Amino acid sequence: MTDGSLLTDANLLTDNPALYEARFPDAERLAGRWTEDCLCRYDAGPRLLDMGCGTGRDAAHLHAAGRVVTGADLSEAMLSYARARHPGPEYVHADLHGFDLGVFDAVVCLDSSLLYCHTNDQLDGFLASCRRALAPGGLLIAEMRNGAYFLGRTDLLDRPTVNAFTWQGTAYRSTTTLTVDRTAQLLRRTRVWTADGADDSGGGDGSPPVEQRSAWRLLFPHELRHFLAAHGFEVLELHDGPGPRTEPPWHQGELPGTRTDADRLHLVARLHTT
Repeated sequence: MTDGSLLTDANLLTDNPALYEARFPDAERLAGRWTEDCLCRYDAGPRLLDMGCGTGRDAAHLHAAGRVVTGADLSEAMLSYARARHPGPEYVHADLHGFDLGVFDAVVCLDSSLLYCHTNDQLDGFLASCRRALAPGGLLIAEMRNGAYFLGRTDLLDRPTVNAFTWQGTAYRSTTTLTVDRTAQLLRRTRVWTADGADDSGGGDGSPPVEQRSAWRLLFPHELRHFLAAHGFEVLELHDGPGPRTEPPWHQGELPGTRTDADRLHLVARLHTT
């Protein structure tokens, strides 16, 4: 634990959805537009499940595009915010590792939500739930960090990155460090928050820094293909970009690539009809 900081199981961003949107703005709704482009390219039906919907921005965009959307998340704070600020979809509480929410034409899992399946059992639970949830020929669309990127690369690892922004008159600073846990096959994130000028010794406004920890599964492209095939999915697209969180970002009308080398991984898979 960082000296002088308070370690907590809470998550400042997911517990404060408005702060999350301030930290990660998406004024152009790139994630929702990219998803809608994938859905249209494969002529998906209207019924859509957004697993890990968060604040509801993407779910509401897809609803406005004419989809019948259910947004699901484990965070009650996120769901309450989504209902109030991004109405239209139905928002429900559900666990990514196992859910039964009806029948859909597509399941969407954006911004590395799928990588909260840390174990094989959890990933099997997610994919088995998707298979139950999808109508024959239904789509699974996911966007996430790419485990293969970290093979031999250290440019994103073990060096703190600092981000500062102001929200509702309070200055926030986050210091984030990524490390690879090779045994668990996880990308671990440690993030230390300060607000209103609090320093690393707990000074400033008197509030000590808060340290929060999370992790994502490091999934590799061939490994992902194997799990999908085992659950009856055919991979239609698997590539590193362009996408809503790539640099440069995706633009309307851009076709998907074929490489799987960069930091992000984008998936479109179809459930076999037999």
